[in-house]
Amino acid sequence: MQSLYDFIRRHPTGVDTFWAVVLLGFSLLWVVSAGVANGGPLGYVLVALLFSLVVALRRRAPEKMLLLAVALGLIQLVLDLVPFLADFAMLVIIFTVAAHDGPRWASRLALVGGLSASTLAQVRWPMEEGSGSGAAKVFFAVIMTVPFALAWVLGDSLRTRRAYFAQLEERASRLEQEREAQAKVAVAAERARIARELHDVVAHNVSVMVVQADGAAYVMDSSPETAKQALETISTTGRQALAEMRRLLGILRTGEHQEAGEYVPQPDVQQIEDLVEQVRGAGLTVDFAIEGSPRPLPSGVELTAYRIVQEALTNTRKHGGPDVGASVRLVYFDDGLGLLVEDDGRGAPQEMYEDGGADGRGHGLIGMRERVGMVGGTLDAGPRPGGGFRISALLPLKPAH
Repeated sequence: MQSLYDFIRRHPTGVDTFWAVVLLGFSLLWVVSAGVANGGPLGYVLVALLFSLVVALRRRAPEKMLLLAVALGLIQLVLDLVPFLADFAMLVIIFTVAAHDGPRWASRLALVGGLSASTLAQVRWPMEEGSGSGAAKVFFAVIMTVPFALAWVLGDSLRTRRAYFAQLEERASRLEQEREAQAKVAVAAERARIARELHDVVAHNVSVMVVQADGAAYVMDSSPETAKQALETISTTGRQALAEMRRLLGILRTGEHQEAGEYVPQPDVQQIEDLVEQVRGAGLTVDFAIEGSPRPLPSGVELTAYRIVQEALTNTRKHGGPDVGASVRLVYFDDGLGLLVEDDGRGAPQEMYEDGGADGRGHGLIGMRERVGMVGGTLDAGPRPGGGFRISALLPLKPAH
């Protein structure tokens, strides 16, 4: 049964042609059995053939077949060919045009033609005298109009239903595309965020560990106590890096931040002082100061401020050279938090802060700009007058709730 239905859907014109042949056969039987006289049997046969053509091609050329049906109706009126079985094609083409998503004039013409067909037939072929009163004739004309009106209403309802379902499908497809686009944006943003976190964690902690390891190797024989302290710093820094990595892996597994259990909280501004102490312990001289009245900050601003200072001090160790010193300033304004990190070393290569890492490096500065942009702040990075490097940022503040 399903295969037959699929065949019908794939060959609509073939199915219409079959029914057109059936209609033609019954119409010719009527012509032969009725022994028609008006217009001669040839006129009825020709009209039946053309009405069958209307049924066969109704879905391939609905507007043209409608015009042909109207012309055949007028020919019947002119040649006095009384309505017969072939006129059933008028109902079929009215339904088809009303259901077809074509020009509206065709649907209106089908409606007007269908409503007027019965009245015109009554005027052209009135009922015999004595067969009924005038009211009966009007009632009969109205009753004969119902099939034409019903055919148009059913076709128009089908067209409206199809348009409604098409609109629903289009909306569903659009929503699906929007969800896919949003998912891709969210995935890209999450990947970028995790990449920034990984860079900050790995670059900073590994840099401290490398510096301490070099120092321990240098003083291993001459100052075992100093080497021991360096190894302890390496151990502490490694554990911090592992804790940060564990937190990031937890985010990847669960999709949300863990603030209890085995995952550590997100760094904040209060931990910047601990960060500075850690860097001092690694051998870098850092001057740290806070200006203004400290106040609660949004979590995004807290993390951004911490990561900027962390990356800036990491860059100082990498590119500042020997005997470099740095200063960190946190300034609380009424409407923002200012960060200023400077050093008196050699500074970073120009392409790292101008081209954003054209030489394959400089990803830390890119991450800084992305972080600052996410909280609506501004960042400026470049060489200091007289030598060294400077990173300044302004992060907007909103009252924390």
